[in-house]
Amino acid sequence: MAEVTAALVKELRDKTGAGMMDCKRALGDCGGDIESAVDWLRKKGLAAAAKKAGRVAAEGLVGVAASGVSGAVVEVNSETDFVARNELFQALVRTITGLAAAGDGNIETLAATPYPGTGRTVAEEVSELVGRIGENLVLRRVARLAVGHGVVASYVHNALAPGLGKIGVLVALESTAAADVLSGLGRQLAMHVAAANPLYLDRASVPAAALDREREVLRGQAETTGKSADIVNRMIEGRLRKFYEEAVLLDQVYVIDGESRVGKVVEDAAKAAGTAIRIAGFVRFALGEGIERPQSDFAAEVDAQLKS
Repeated sequence: MAEVTAALVKELRDKTGAGMMDCKRALGDCGGDIESAVDWLRKKGLAAAAKKAGRVAAEGLVGVAASGVSGAVVEVNSETDFVARNELFQALVRTITGLAAAGDGNIETLAATPYPGTGRTVAEEVSELVGRIGENLVLRRVARLAVGHGVVASYVHNALAPGLGKIGVLVALESTAAADVLSGLGRQLAMHVAAANPLYLDRASVPAAALDREREVLRGQAETTGKSADIVNRMIEGRLRKFYEEAVLLDQVYVIDGESRVGKVVEDAAKAAGTAIRIAGFVRFALGEGIERPQSDFAAEVDAQLKS
């Protein structure tokens, strides 16, 4: 059994927003396991659904490049936001993203890819720019989408330059419909993904473990009402539909019109085009998601620099 430390209590409070004593009690009952304690709090109605993305704490840029039937999204991190506005850094991210679009979506392969006009690899070029800029730079992740027939559309939110920003999205549409029709639909769907942040494409893609966990949490919540088992089961199924509406792309309310389901939007577009349209996949990168950066005391840092 893990010791319930102040650090664990703080981590649980950050994840759930629950009170300190509730967090301490949850950790005690769950043997110090954070994820079990999150579920314990949710069953008691003391916490909102756990957020998967993590806190955004890193700087840098997300790069997006898409053309025709393929596209890629890349994240390169820096220590400060100032570097994101540096032309050398922007050129680096733009070039790496272009190389990724022609690659296989594997970060090791991308790192080993020759960087144009330098005689260096991508990884070596990143290291070389560290010395020139004076900050640590990290090629963090890459994803690539491609379809046999159709379009891979893209969208960049909070763009600092073409194809570079804080959130990058790709949406792959498999179809024989006209490219301009697919491009327009794909861009709007990519804007929706940027805003709504779905976790899964459709219900079939939700992992069984995630679904089982959600059902268990919902059962714990429903059973506190004292209702019969039959009513509890109906409550669970009703609340599970809400889970799908929040987490599954095709079940989400389309942010463009605020009323249609995304699945119905694609279905209607297919009817208008006279041929099938299928969302083959999507990728959403938000800058720094899942990375925690130590909290700093800015006043103390300035004081230390003055004294030195």
